[in-house]
Amino acid sequence: MTNIFTDFLSSLSLLNLGLAFSGVLAGIIIGALPGLSATMAVAILVPFTFALEPSSGLIVLGAIYTGAIFGGSWSAILINTPGTPSAVATTFDGYPMAKTGNGDLAMSISCMSSFIGGIVGVICLALFAPPLASISLKFGPTEYFWLAILGLTLISTLAEGDNIKSLIGACLGLLMSMIGVAVIGGDMRMTWNISFLNSGIEIVSAMIGLFCIPVILGLTSMKGKHLSENTTPKSLRLKESFLIMYRKKFEALRGAIIGTFIGILPGAGGSIASIVSYGEAKRSSKNKDNFGKGEPEGLIASETANNATVGGGFIPTLCLGIPGTPPDAVILGALLVQGIRTGDTLFTQQSSIVYTFIFGLLLATIMMLPLGLLMGRYAYKSIIKIPREILIPIIIFLTIIGSYSIQNNILNVYFMFFFGLIGWILNRAGFKASPIVLGLVLGQIAEQGFVQAYIIGSAQENIFANYFARPISIVLVFFIIMGLFLPTLKRIYNRRKNA
Repeated sequence: MTNIFTDFLSSLSLLNLGLAFSGVLAGIIIGALPGLSATMAVAILVPFTFALEPSSGLIVLGAIYTGAIFGGSWSAILINTPGTPSAVATTFDGYPMAKTGNGDLAMSISCMSSFIGGIVGVICLALFAPPLASISLKFGPTEYFWLAILGLTLISTLAEGDNIKSLIGACLGLLMSMIGVAVIGGDMRMTWNISFLNSGIEIVSAMIGLFCIPVILGLTSMKGKHLSENTTPKSLRLKESFLIMYRKKFEALRGAIIGTFIGILPGAGGSIASIVSYGEAKRSSKNKDNFGKGEPEGLIASETANNATVGGGFIPTLCLGIPGTPPDAVILGALLVQGIRTGDTLFTQQSSIVYTFIFGLLLATIMMLPLGLLMGRYAYKSIIKIPREILIPIIIFLTIIGSYSIQNNILNVYFMFFFGLIGWILNRAGFKASPIVLGLVLGQIAEQGFVQAYIIGSAQENIFANYFARPISIVLVFFIIMGLFLPTLKRIYNRRKNA
């Protein structure tokens, strides 16, 4: 206990507090720019941490990471373009809230939700890291396949109107995810002799194009302001936001737990966590008809889950040396360069580094609350006041910079515009971008899990048991069946009840 208290005091040093503050500030700004992901922000700053003590270096990287995940919600709310892939679900209700004059309320709720999710994730990291890490080891290819299928079944939940069109959009996303070299086997698929496609569709540039370009084209043709202005924008709407968060406290806690759990699964990440959390929130909500039209509960579900993956992702990274998310992989590399060996012994032999970092991450998450509230208010007011003639070129410039910076390749920019044109045409035909992106994100995970599970099952001469007889798989299949048939059964039950 004395050592932990010493670690806590160490995290409160002026250097660590300054690093946490700077990291959160930089992370929020970078995350808010479409295309500049949390992984990129962490990777750029890793070399600068080598001159610091290991715990201080980890604190600044963790602060940037958590700030960037939250910052991704800003562009999702204000211009309908997720700053990071984990903010895809934030666009579903965040942007409709902004369009109806509640953008400041959405920004405040997003910040409070991210704060709650971040705090829950860090607490789980501090208290339950070793046992939760052992759970992640029980997830094999079969479980990842069913987890991806579970995510895909949420398409009907996320459908904004026409379920058939949403399913067609998801199939289009799955088809796009198959472009390039096969994950298992190495077969070349649908590359049309274009070498750039060998590595597959770059998800972030496709996402920017599908979400952002239709918004830009819509701005050019609309009259008046693109976001309605609230009649009382002089406050942060803190009281209103707090009351909503208080009423939805259990929903916020559920989103944070879902995010933490999915965060500990290597390779899953914030995008799956936020989508699963959003889907579960919609299924269980009394206001499910309002989802997709500006329902704060949907925003809470998405933002609590994606920020909870920060703490959750560090659990397998520190305990097992297996990164939970892409930014964790970069941070793991920094740990190895610093000479820190991950594993169970990290919490005993080098506990001072770990617990100083955890306390530092906790402080960074706490700093994110006032910083995010203040900066979010000015960001919202700025977006409202900027004339469309200036706003449109700024957004185009950011999309180009964001797409180009992913791989420093101009082809990513061309593909961004190409997908933007496709997104605009499909949008005019009633197809939404979110199911397409969902299929694109989950397609590779589902394919890799399915093929690996099939190979393992063939080697064991019991393919069926490998897919359906594993304990975690049974639970996931149960949720999939419930997700597919429960809404229909409810409708039949209510129809008979009212007959």
